[in-house]
Amino acid sequence: MENAFISQFGIDWKLFISQLVNFIIILVVLSFFVYKPVIKILKDRNKKIKEGLDKAEEAGIRLKEIDVIGKEKIKSAENTSIGIIKATEDKAKALEIQLQKKSEENQVKLQKELQENYKKQQEQAQDLVLKNAIDLVKKAIVKTVELKPEEIDDALIRKATESIKHE
Repeated sequence: MENAFISQFGIDWKLFISQLVNFIIILVVLSFFVYKPVIKILKDRNKKIKEGLDKAEEAGIRLKEIDVIGKEKIKSAENTSIGIIKATEDKAKALEIQLQKKSEENQVKLQKELQENYKKQQEQAQDLVLKNAIDLVKKAIVKTVELKPEEIDDALIRKATESIKHE
């Protein structure tokens, strides 16, 4: 019965076994020469892709670290520049105060010199007035000796009034 059932489906045992042997041979040949090399190539590619992804991830991490370091350097440079600017401003203020003190000292010195010059000029003017007064008194005495006694009194009065005016 079994033979009838198998023959009803049109299966020939000899042909089936030969096809099975051919299939196994092709399967072995293909697995040896095609499947294993293709699998190896795919594994190598996957390995390279994984390495590339790992390296990209590592590069991303390094880039973030470098970015953080760069930001820190920039902050450090900004802080340094702010410090330099503050130091420069302090120096400028100190220099301004120093220049102002020198200017005030120069003004005081110039005022003293002007006062000394003014006193010298006053002394010179007084000496000149005194000399002129002496000459005038001499001339007045000479003139009074030549004048009459009434005129002498008038001359003395004028002289006294003029000397009061000059003091």
